[in-house]
Amino acid sequence: MPDAQNAAGTGASGAPTAPGPLDAAELHRLDAHWRAANYLAVGQIYLMANPLLTAPLRPEHIKPRLLGHWGTSPGLNLVHTHLNRVIRARELDALCVWGPGHGGPAVVANSWLDGTYSETYPDIGRDGEGMARLFRQFSFPGGVPSHVAPETPGSIHEGGELGYSLTHAYGAAFDNPELLVACVIGDGEAETGPLAASWHATKFLDPVHDGAVLPVLHLNGYKIANPTVLARIPRDELDALLRGYGHDPLHVAGDDPATVHQALAAAMDTALDRIADIQRRARTEGVTDRPRWPVIVLRTPKGWTGPHEVDGQPVEGTWRAHQVPLPGVRESAGHLRQLEDWLRSYRPDELFDEAGRPRPDVLACVPEGSRRLGASPHANGGLLLRDLPVPPLERYAVEVGRRGSGLHEPTRVLGGLLAAVMEATAERRDFRVVGPDETASNRLEALYDATGKAWQAASLDTDEHLAHDGRVMEVLSEHLCQGWLEGYLLTGRHGLFSSYEAFAHIVDSMVNQHIKWLRTARRIPWRRPIASLNYLLTSHVWRQDHNGFSHQDPGFVDHILNKSPEVVRVYLPPDANTLLSVADHALRSRDYVNVIVAGKQPGFDWLTLDEARAHCARGAGAWEWAGTGNGTEPDVVLACAGDVPTQETLAAASLLRRHLPELAVRVVNVVDMARLLPPGEHPHGMPDPEYDALFTRDKPVVFAYHGYPWLIHRLCYRRTGHRDLHVRGYREEGTTTTPFDMVVRNDLDRYRLVMDVIDRVPGLGVRAVAVRQAMADVRTRHHAWIREHGTDLPEVADWTWAD
Repeated sequence: MPDAQNAAGTGASGAPTAPGPLDAAELHRLDAHWRAANYLAVGQIYLMANPLLTAPLRPEHIKPRLLGHWGTSPGLNLVHTHLNRVIRARELDALCVWGPGHGGPAVVANSWLDGTYSETYPDIGRDGEGMARLFRQFSFPGGVPSHVAPETPGSIHEGGELGYSLTHAYGAAFDNPELLVACVIGDGEAETGPLAASWHATKFLDPVHDGAVLPVLHLNGYKIANPTVLARIPRDELDALLRGYGHDPLHVAGDDPATVHQALAAAMDTALDRIADIQRRARTEGVTDRPRWPVIVLRTPKGWTGPHEVDGQPVEGTWRAHQVPLPGVRESAGHLRQLEDWLRSYRPDELFDEAGRPRPDVLACVPEGSRRLGASPHANGGLLLRDLPVPPLERYAVEVGRRGSGLHEPTRVLGGLLAAVMEATAERRDFRVVGPDETASNRLEALYDATGKAWQAASLDTDEHLAHDGRVMEVLSEHLCQGWLEGYLLTGRHGLFSSYEAFAHIVDSMVNQHIKWLRTARRIPWRRPIASLNYLLTSHVWRQDHNGFSHQDPGFVDHILNKSPEVVRVYLPPDANTLLSVADHALRSRDYVNVIVAGKQPGFDWLTLDEARAHCARGAGAWEWAGTGNGTEPDVVLACAGDVPTQETLAAASLLRRHLPELAVRVVNVVDMARLLPPGEHPHGMPDPEYDALFTRDKPVVFAYHGYPWLIHRLCYRRTGHRDLHVRGYREEGTTTTPFDMVVRNDLDRYRLVMDVIDRVPGLGVRAVAVRQAMADVRTRHHAWIREHGTDLPEVADWTWAD
């Protein structure tokens, strides 16, 4: 449709007039709602008293610190107003994701207008007294943030960081066939990599089983201090870009309220008619061609309806409107007058009655009940969450006869369990597995027996497992995988993210935001718990036999364990049965970020299922069968965390048993990394007496760890025995080489661990000098062997545990 022009204005009564789909009365009511939302947004930024302007503004009515973002707010208010209209008229179930997160004043204002804010926070009523409290709390100590946050009813999107709104919106729409998810994308946000990739999500949206996403690309021209790319390129170039992504753009532009109202109403009607037709043809006529979904491109001035000019400088329509257009209101009488004029320009006496309640015309477009955007149960996903039907683990557990002799690929074993969960949720469709093109590589291909890979683009005869209704989602963008899953979980469903370990770092910042959301939401009583965000990190640092150094980085665990302890959990199961036990716990859990690191290569089976369950419940424990000393106090503790470190530790224990049988050795395995922390620092933390009993207070501890060794020191530095703790782990020595050479290069191998024991047990170095030399000789022989044969030493490659 053509751009809206600035030809129409307002009538003598002040009511907007312009041709279009809205009659005069409806246009008047929509404009009243928009003006009321704008008034409330400005009031939140500036006022701490006199909310209805019943007296002239004075400096003491103004907040001492002016915080917040005005520039995007009028555009968000406009979209919210028009979404209200179509939701009410069409009886839609809808959700909106607000990409310009610092438009918090707008979303809070609309939530207050539709009544959901007062229902959620009864002390902030929908009247003058409540308005005063609404204004005062915004960006104020003890109040609410300036961005869209968990405290905001109707939100699922943390507005502190840009780039993730559209992928969250698609995650919310998956498996929600009756839901419309609107998504307002700021033009600054549109410049980010994650947002650019998110346009491709249409290739994964099934019109039959999924809902619809209506993106609204809001181009107001500026970021904090610079113009935005998409607002400055020619319209035909922007259209080509959006059409190249597979969208059909509808344009709305202008700075005359009446004309823009009419144009936006027409655009929304057109977009929703097209969405309904796409879904009808797919659901009743069996049309499988990938449709072109509509997108609305909305161009309005930044800071629209705010001050045109301040201190001789243009403001409205420029970057100066981004945050607080009038910064010196308390100090400058001129600024104070401008603020009062600005607020009165919305004609608040027409919008609110004498008690401060919104007048009927203001609320005429607002939907009722749970159709209000602030009251959608999809924005409080725990209200919709059902327990995940995880089958009994006995069906998938591996038999363990002689320990350390049988081999299984742990993630392949887990794949069978995940396939069963996928099958059990086939009708209810509330479980998905996402990953960047690695489901089969990570040995989870059993999932394809239960569902295909979501795909709406073209297919070839050589393709495998592609399906319009698939619930495995693969795209080579970790950002999309993360965002899809977050949106899916936040709206009441379950899922798992499978990734190569090294590249989980790509979503470091995204998971930061999700953890912050969860931490805050846990403190908000009306926010119901949601399913945990579960990571399976595999193809890990120790088994990158052909990818080499570029694929070797175990640091995601360090990143996660720096975050809010009540939210984060990290598990390193040493074999297939412990992986099953950990996964069972993670899939059933709520409000956590669970990180599971497990190998996909064949690994030894150490524990039966019952033993694995007991060990995982403890989180850390002694494996008496692996040590020596018959329950006496040990001379040394061999500790380990991770599958390869566990194998090397047990091999070292076997060597010590053979060469130094008089040495009392305790083997301790850690599954839950948080157990190493004191209880005051993490809910899973181990009390000091328990820690001292397990690791001893004064005996050497040689700890073989999966990742960077200093993490163990950081977790344990307060413990009494920390001075006796020696950690081996990954130290950035990587290349394309044999599996055993990787551990040798990083001094994590069994022979080095034996040498560490000899070096650290008092008096043992003199007595065991020959043993130590023998261990060093094997390491020397290893280097020569792999360069000649290209394989590991036979005594390593063929090693098994001997009871």
